[in-house]
Amino acid sequence: MTTYTVSGRFQSRGDYQPFTKEIEAENEDLARERIYTTVGSQHNRKRTQIEIEEVTAA
Repeated sequence: MTTYTVSGRFQSRGDYQPFTKEIEAENEDLARERIYTTVGSQHNRKRTQIEIEEVTAA
């Protein structure tokens, strides 16, 4: 598995909150999916409220 650094932002009370997370995944698409599930569950946000700006292999 490869470690990916994912950065983006999510809606929070009318404004956007930036985030950067490192996650292990088999490919870039799975890293994006895991970020959607992780950030969505931690901050109670839907996929449409999360914007992923960059995914890079660390």
